[in-house]
Amino acid sequence: MIAFEEIQAAAQRLNAVCVRTPLLQNHELDKVAGGTVLLKPECLQVTGSFKLRGAYNRLSQLQPEARASGVVAWSSGNHAQGVAAAAAMLGMHAAIVMPKDAPTAKLANTRKLGGEVISYDRYTGDRERIARDLAEVRGAALVPSYDHEHVIAGQGTVGLEIAEDALELQLPPDQVLIPCGGGGLSGGCSVALKALLPDMDLFPVEPSEFDDTARSFASGLRESVDTSARSICDALQSPRPGKLTFPLLQRHASGILTVTDAEVREAIRFAFKHLKLVVEPGDAVGLAAILAGKLDTRGKTTAIVLSGGNIDVELFARIQAEPK
Repeated sequence: MIAFEEIQAAAQRLNAVCVRTPLLQNHELDKVAGGTVLLKPECLQVTGSFKLRGAYNRLSQLQPEARASGVVAWSSGNHAQGVAAAAAMLGMHAAIVMPKDAPTAKLANTRKLGGEVISYDRYTGDRERIARDLAEVRGAALVPSYDHEHVIAGQGTVGLEIAEDALELQLPPDQVLIPCGGGGLSGGCSVALKALLPDMDLFPVEPSEFDDTARSFASGLRESVDTSARSICDALQSPRPGKLTFPLLQRHASGILTVTDAEVREAIRFAFKHLKLVVEPGDAVGLAAILAGKLDTRGKTTAIVLSGGNIDVELFARIQAEPK
């Protein structure tokens, strides 16, 4: 289990590295929800998503001799950019195994940040095996996208900031919605949120086609996604909950919500029209859940994490042009 103190220590390491993104409110969203909604826009974070938090917290704790051999990670794009950026800050080489159909913007930004991209087919290849074999050959350190104590603690600083800032605003949330793929963000945040807001309800949100966490939560076992599953939410296509993250969600989550791709598309349009924010599909699932009425928000204070905004221009334009 990740201790609250580990997240506080991560926050100190990240103090001069990451943006402390604000909690925002929006009149139109509050009207739709029938309550108060607090938005945590990690789409405004360095590299455009929360992922730098966990990556930097992991890399900054490597010993000098380990740093010299570089790091290897696997990612659909946001973790790749976070690892590449953290490695550049610390003077290290980073190689990232990425699906060949990852969004063009994520591939380009990873390379621009100095990352070495190793491509694979996400539907036939095993990204973890590729990364582990490469790390063994190179003697490099692994940086998992979610299932590592340092990564989870770094991602948990999002929850720490939500709790601290909401308490300062005198608006402690009754419930918090967090995008969920492998569970690094939702699991880490659950520790910080429950430490400071013990009566809060936590709801990880995932795509309906990648509902492995929801099914795992119901069965008590780590369930896997069918290989035929497809979703617009590329950032949340983890095959199963993490070994370290799932127990955190079992302990702290009140339930798991799922949303359809159509509901996610509507959330992307709403965010642009009313919030003036660009969010990517996988990171708009919490907003989608509110707009689709997946839980009761009337008379309550609900916090949601908009965890990233790295969406290809062409996809964003198509979604905006779709019939309302």
